[in-house]
Amino acid sequence: MQENQYISLSPTTVVQANTFSKEAFGKDFAWGIAMAAFQNEGAWDKDGKGESIWDKFSHKKNKIKDQQNAKIACDFYHRFEEDILLAKSLNFNTFRFSIAWTRILPHGTGKVNQAGLEFYHQVIDCCLENGLEPYVTLYHWDLPQNLEDKGGWTNRDIIDWFSDYCEVVTREFAAKVKYWLVLNEPAGFTGLGYMTGYHAPGRLGMRNFLPAVHHVAMCQAEGGRIIRRNVPEAVIGTTFSCSFIEPFTDNENDKRAAKRIDALLNRLFLEPTLGLGYPVHELPFLQNMIKKYVHAGDMEKLAFDFDFIGVQNYFKLVVKSAFWIPYLKALEVKPKTRKIDNVTDLGWEVSPDGMYNILKQFGEYKDIKQIMVTENGAAFKDELIEGKINDSERIAFYQSYLQHILKAKQEGVNINGYLAWTLTDNFEWTEGYKPRFGLVHIDFKTQQRIVKESGRWFEEFLR
Repeated sequence: MQENQYISLSPTTVVQANTFSKEAFGKDFAWGIAMAAFQNEGAWDKDGKGESIWDKFSHKKNKIKDQQNAKIACDFYHRFEEDILLAKSLNFNTFRFSIAWTRILPHGTGKVNQAGLEFYHQVIDCCLENGLEPYVTLYHWDLPQNLEDKGGWTNRDIIDWFSDYCEVVTREFAAKVKYWLVLNEPAGFTGLGYMTGYHAPGRLGMRNFLPAVHHVAMCQAEGGRIIRRNVPEAVIGTTFSCSFIEPFTDNENDKRAAKRIDALLNRLFLEPTLGLGYPVHELPFLQNMIKKYVHAGDMEKLAFDFDFIGVQNYFKLVVKSAFWIPYLKALEVKPKTRKIDNVTDLGWEVSPDGMYNILKQFGEYKDIKQIMVTENGAAFKDELIEGKINDSERIAFYQSYLQHILKAKQEGVNINGYLAWTLTDNFEWTEGYKPRFGLVHIDFKTQQRIVKESGRWFEEFLR
């Protein structure tokens, strides 16, 4: 990066590039990548692994674009050493991955699969041998299908099932893993999986969503307590999908609609763990509808003192009042409608100001000790030309988002790390393989890896 180069951040903000460096974030700042078991591992039925809800869902007709599935995915199960070495070569110091519940307990409960434990020992050892700090996510959306057949997250017994799983994993890896994350994006997998049916397991309606919300929130805190008990000196977090919510106009109805969406997407799982309960003031329907699932003593058990929380932000949302929408009375105003051209391949608005604003919003909670950006990245159409992918749009995305993260940090938000989503192109849930988020290109026919120019940018930035 040349000394006099400039980075454009927004129509009104330009900063000199020489003020934007790795050192500006601090010497203890964690730099890494994030990935998920189901999206990367493949080997879906190998070495005793059981079936997950995504294994089943992705084999149903018309659920995944182009009828694709993750039987092989990125073949991380067989190529983890290659991928960990790639992360090291790009000068990252942190490697976040999730453990597949069904590799450890193929039926969700009961007999432990030793082959699954051995696989993750190898992954962890490889990280440590190459100077990468492993950050282990206990649950990244791949519930055992056997447990879903018994009600999944709508069945209160899942608190015990999840606790048993956490006990096995944390005791097994306690001596090697210091950094733990309990859940990945609870608002995402409950809303998309148990309300809209767009994601696995494909269930619909409030009768599924509300019990799932409460049981997930209970497991979020209980998982933290189990890690604290089993792992000496553990650093414990959990992650939240979040988007800064802007009202479409200054009209009071739009402002109130924005507050309702904020409560649903950003606060529903965060505030219970802080001891603040569910955001029933903005979502009054919760008060009566969720109480049937709340047992005596539950509200106290929802709280857990996390060492850090993970912010996972990609875009902001603009919403307006919509009286015909049940419960929320609010509707997103899409970027296209607002004539926003700067969008990713998935139509998400490139909005680094949204990252800054959500970090400032979360930073106002006095009981949040630290924040880590545990996911952030972008899918763009990549073109392989003469063995290279010059993904300049992705580089610009990372530069602008990182600059806004730095701004929030310099203004007092206690941010201690940044994890890019993701190392390699992978299986993007219902979107299949078309959206490419990786710093490394994958030819899914040959599994060949090619580092994109965005990966080279990180390599140089972190040198």
